Amino acid sequence: MGVREMRKSIYMLTWLCGVAAALVAGASFASDGNASNGKTIFTGGKGAAAPCMTCHGDKGQGNDDMGAPRLAGQGVPYIVKQLTDFAGDKRTPAGVGAVMPTFAKELSDQDRRDVAAYVNSLNDEELSDLKKLKDGGAQVGEPYLGQVIVKFGVYGKVSACSSCHGYNGRGAAPVFPMIGQQKYVYLVNQLHNWKDGSRANDPLVGSVGIMRAVAKNLSDADILNVAAFLSSAPATTIGNHRIPSQD
Repeated sequence: MGVREMRKSIYMLTWLCGVAAALVAGASFASDGNASNGKTIFTGGKGAAAPCMTCHGDKGQGNDDMGAPRLAGQGVPYIVKQLTDFAGDKRTPAGVGAVMPTFAKELSDQDRRDVAAYVNSLNDEELSDLKKLKDGGAQVGEPYLGQVIVKFGVYGKVSACSSCHGYNGRGAAPVFPMIGQQKYVYLVNQLHNWKDGSRANDPLVGSVGIMRAVAKNLSDADILNVAAFLSSAPATTIGNHRIPSQD
């Protein structure tokens, strides 16, 4: 076996170990949320926490102008984990998202499950308008180049995004979030945050974060291309319109 093939084998073994560890970690997040209470918080806020819809949209569709992610249909365990990490200062965003730790601290553990249950019940498909973003001066990648990475990865460096996040990034509950049809600006920002280490709440393999290990091997052009494809990637194939549950 040559050095190149050995590196590839070691990478794949490490990746599979990371997936197994993540699945075990994700199993602890309960999904017994009250969607009715979650809707109240989402639309009206709680205490110092502003209504979630202020930034994330009235249907949880996200907002490219604010860099706010789509929450609709994201999956209960993932939303619970992110809110818990915000509240515990394990995830401290910059920019507009810097308010999230303060907001999350206003919510009880049950509130977080309730909000997660509500946003998971939403099914908005308002996709990013890549032409509008490009006309407005944003750097926008090429979807066809991103599709190659999402489906096949980068040989010897990066595993296919779909290997963990499912077909076209539609999500693989209970651990891996939906990144397909996620907002373009949010995807670009998060991949850069994983790459530079400013976001570090990903599952670990030993002391190495899975997403940080992946993102550091992506070029800036790769990131733009992946985000361009995922932001409008169809969640189903022709003849099969079933999307696995994200509960």
